[in-house]
Amino acid sequence: MQILTQLIFSGIALGMIYAVIAFGYQLTFATSDTLNFGQGNALMLGAMVGLTLVNMGLNYWLMIPLVCLFGAFQGAVVERIAVRPAIKIKSEFGWIMSTIALGIIFTNVAENVWGRDDLKFPSPLPESPMHFLGANVLPMEILVVVGALLMMLAVELFNRRSIYGKAVVATFNDRDAAKLMGINTGLVITFSYALSSMTAAFAGVLIAPLTLTGASMGAVLGLKAFAVAIIGGLTSGMGIVVGGIILGIAETNTGFYLSTGYKDVPGLVLLLIVLAVRPSGLFGKAAIKKV
Repeated sequence: MQILTQLIFSGIALGMIYAVIAFGYQLTFATSDTLNFGQGNALMLGAMVGLTLVNMGLNYWLMIPLVCLFGAFQGAVVERIAVRPAIKIKSEFGWIMSTIALGIIFTNVAENVWGRDDLKFPSPLPESPMHFLGANVLPMEILVVVGALLMMLAVELFNRRSIYGKAVVATFNDRDAAKLMGINTGLVITFSYALSSMTAAFAGVLIAPLTLTGASMGAVLGLKAFAVAIIGGLTSGMGIVVGGIILGIAETNTGFYLSTGYKDVPGLVLLLIVLAVRPSGLFGKAAIKKV
């Protein structure tokens, strides 16, 4: 039971990282029906920029707002270069290859700036584990879960309470109607991409102290977060959280009880099952088109 509890706690921490990245996918899909397939690169860049700032002597907690600003800027650049032209010419799949291509470019730039070797990100919290319910829990793992939940809650409150957030919701409900009501839907889409990359960059500096930081760290995390978004549902915030936790716990248990070589299998199997049984996701709403 102690081992199982340990695996569950580790899985929840891992799953919340997937969830906060997947939350970024949801933000862009809600406003433009597009996804940033370079989302993992936004996480990687956030971690690398954060590491640079920390190595320059900046406090970890003061570094986070700067990384978030950098992530927002990077997301706006992605929307402007890779997504907006595809939307303008109504290319159904142009944004897919554009965001993937831009993500590869970001990876190559990171390799040339920071090198290909994985780097150690100093932890802002003690690295000695805490004992809880018979399991060892790192303080940084608790910060990951709390930080991820607070980030997603802050975005949800922004969308529900602020006038700008209501413009995002209006664009999500009906983009054409929102445009007729005077809402600058193009600016809303740019904002959603900026917010999406900001959450990914924030996730990057959260997870970096728990793992090694490198130019390739975002590739696998971005793909798994996409699987979480599909499993939970691209239209459900609760589904994103539940999907992330399910995948995280499944991976940690599979890696321990079977083999680390199979830890990626549960997520893929669950993804295939969900796509076959409920394509809109466990908590997603099926889109109804009138013809």
